[in-house]
Amino acid sequence: MNPKLTLRDKKKEATAYALAVAAFELALEQGMDGFIVDDIVQKAGYSRRTFANYFSCKEEAVAQYFMGTVSNKNEQSLLADFPPDATPLDVLYSLLKMQFTSEFLHKLQQFVSLANQYPTLEPYILSVFRRLQIAAQEVLEPFALGRYTDGYTHLLAGAVYGAFVPILDGRLNVLLPGETQAERPGAISFDQYLNSMFAYLRKGF
Repeated sequence: MNPKLTLRDKKKEATAYALAVAAFELALEQGMDGFIVDDIVQKAGYSRRTFANYFSCKEEAVAQYFMGTVSNKNEQSLLADFPPDATPLDVLYSLLKMQFTSEFLHKLQQFVSLANQYPTLEPYILSVFRRLQIAAQEVLEPFALGRYTDGYTHLLAGAVYGAFVPILDGRLNVLLPGETQAERPGAISFDQYLNSMFAYLRKGF
């Protein structure tokens, strides 16, 4: 959580997260057709009115589970590790290594799998990746000002985050952290994929 938030803001943030966790867990256990908002609030220990203060539907709650993955504290820590003349590409590489932990990647893969089964979730995949992309652009901006043209960080973040979609939906044979070759014969490691992707960006296609 953001340490600059007031106690009231922190409580609101915690409530939204608890509802999102409950929604995500129910989606995994029962599928999107197997539960309703009343089940979410009962599992999380809140009222339906409280749910309505944060989310318009259960799909939005499921997606929200992924929205706050990288905290401002972590971003500030990342920025402190780089000199002002660091390239946005190097900063983005470190940001991705911090964001895409084994736990997050596996849960995001579960989310993509759910969206493939339930079309009502599909629009929210774009929201999740858009939120991650915007957060990355905000981190990159200080390293791009005065050195790169307008739109550079948008193009860079869009290209990189878009490259993860075919991993998560199974179109590319890439091992997620924690998986083995026995589970995915012939797959390359996640680090290999990440490094090859950034090699293309550094050298050009």
